[in-house]
Amino acid sequence: MTVRETLLEIFENNRGVSFSGEELSERLGVSRNAVWKAIHQLKEDGYQISASKKGGYCFSDENDIFSPALIRRFLPENFPAEISVFDCVSSTNALLKQKAAQGAAEGTVVLARRQTEGKGRMGRPFYSPENTGLYLSLLLRPTISPEKSLYITTAAAAATAKAIETASGQPVAVKWVNDLFLNGKKCCGILTEASLDLESGGLEYAVLGIGVNLCPPERGFPAELEEIACGIFDKKPTEIEISRLAAAILTQFFHYYHALEKKEFLEEYRSRSLVTGKEITILSNSPEKGTALYIDEEFGLRVRTQTGEKTLRSGEVSVRLSSSASGNES
Repeated sequence: MTVRETLLEIFENNRGVSFSGEELSERLGVSRNAVWKAIHQLKEDGYQISASKKGGYCFSDENDIFSPALIRRFLPENFPAEISVFDCVSSTNALLKQKAAQGAAEGTVVLARRQTEGKGRMGRPFYSPENTGLYLSLLLRPTISPEKSLYITTAAAAATAKAIETASGQPVAVKWVNDLFLNGKKCCGILTEASLDLESGGLEYAVLGIGVNLCPPERGFPAELEEIACGIFDKKPTEIEISRLAAAILTQFFHYYHALEKKEFLEEYRSRSLVTGKEITILSNSPEKGTALYIDEEFGLRVRTQTGEKTLRSGEVSVRLSSSASGNES
């Protein structure tokens, strides 16, 4: 980490505590001038840091700026993640894939306030306006086979659903495979992109992208999304609420990830299914109607169609929601 980042982490963990320039210099192993420059940078970023000859530097309790250090306040101690926060990126997944190709370690996390080229499944654009969403990507280097890569997406869906439910106080459902719904409208999309190791036939890395609609945009969602999308909060959440949500998603996901093949999240995922028992449309070149029966042990969706039963291992389905849940097909 840079001097600025290390200094911010020290301040975040010791709010209201004063440190002399000499003390910080010794602690960071840098010159006092380097400490002064880093503090000046933090002030320019909007942090409130008081300074006095007798008391030293003190970080105000009112500093609640979305940052790696603020997120770490809500993570377990020694949590294995290298976190970066950006105001705007083309896509957090695209940026992290670049870092993965350069050898970035598992647990590298990229978050952004806005994406200009966010994308979802099937290459569709993912609406990512400024200050109304949480856009998070996580780099993984799993040892599972490519056939089990669906475990990553489903574990993320279960983990994120639990985190959003805690934050919003409202039940969250999962539409197979990777969309989360609140009150009958989509509040979160998940996209896992993987790179294969051609020599071993295994996964070189996987980039897990999670986009959460925090609140409705100031002018509302675009017309094409107005009836099918929602935020998890009615109004813009505080930086602390956003940071707590990001930390909860990461904490819960890694809890599942460290024993991924045990599938501890299977029942959690099944219990939140939005499609089980519903009439659905299987989206393909030739859309087909059927009934979703259940989610099997490998997270496949067992369906009954006019031609018989089959299991979907990939792809996408739509389901008509009841009138009490907006009456839309999603």
